[in-house]
Amino acid sequence: MASRSMGRRIKPSGGYELFMWYFMRISGLALVFLAVGHLFIMHILNNVETINYAFVASRWTAPRTGWIWRLWDVSLISLAVIHGFNGLREVLYEYLQAGGRIIAGTVTWALTLVFILGGTYSILMFVPDQEHIKNHPLKIERTTDPVEPVPGTNALETSPIVDIRC
Repeated sequence: MASRSMGRRIKPSGGYELFMWYFMRISGLALVFLAVGHLFIMHILNNVETINYAFVASRWTAPRTGWIWRLWDVSLISLAVIHGFNGLREVLYEYLQAGGRIIAGTVTWALTLVFILGGTYSILMFVPDQEHIKNHPLKIERTTDPVEPVPGTNALETSPIVDIRC
């Protein structure tokens, strides 16, 4: 008969593994908030047909809120990469011996660093390409159907409402 503890991982007793054990739980909660927020903002508040290069450029370069969007995206990418590669490291450690663990850990953390530095650099050093934005402008979403003005009424009252969401 199998014991009850079979298949359960025990919390590490201390050191680096305990730190990473706690990190995985905390980063998982943070990633749920960041990812669900990202999905809500990008796919519910905004129509996916309006999301293009100009949309992202306008968000990241906005004078008042640009830093918030960049911080959100850097946090999302950094936590997701660290969380994912640490999970990969833990799985590899279950199947490898001591020598293989050193190599797997080194390669895993080197790739983690490369992806985080590349993503962070891309987000923080972003400068919009005005020529591309001019050729591919921000798409405008109509929130109502266009209607013909009724004679004798104010044309502004019956004109379509145009809403640009950034």
